[in-house]
Amino acid sequence: MDMIKSLFISASGLKAQNGRMRVIAENIANANSTGRTPDEEPYRRKIPTFKAEFDREIGAAKVEIGRIAEDDSDFKSTHMPGHPAADENGYVLQPNVNTLLETTDMREAQRSYEANLNVIETTRKMLQRTIDILRA
Repeated sequence: MDMIKSLFISASGLKAQNGRMRVIAENIANANSTGRTPDEEPYRRKIPTFKAEFDREIGAAKVEIGRIAEDDSDFKSTHMPGHPAADENGYVLQPNVNTLLETTDMREAQRSYEANLNVIETTRKMLQRTIDILRA
């Protein structure tokens, strides 16, 4: 039964990392999304969080995507006098998204996803081998 638990736990990890990758992809996609007017803020980076949730059915803790927080760090400003969102001095607020950081986070999420996938594949092979032994 412990092998079944590991399947459920790894599946929850896959789901959580998938949610994390979606948030990161949204951040990257909006890295250049400025406001349309001087009063409108640009895109604000989102930060995925995780939470451990105890599953009584399987008797083990699983991971889930938690609250999606907003990064409250300062926006950058760029001098672009012709832009519709430029203030009276010609500066436009830029999103607080660092694409290098997002790319690094995406790679880490992919590796975590792959690790959970490997656990599922290894567990599946062990279960199949056990079934084969019992048949013999």
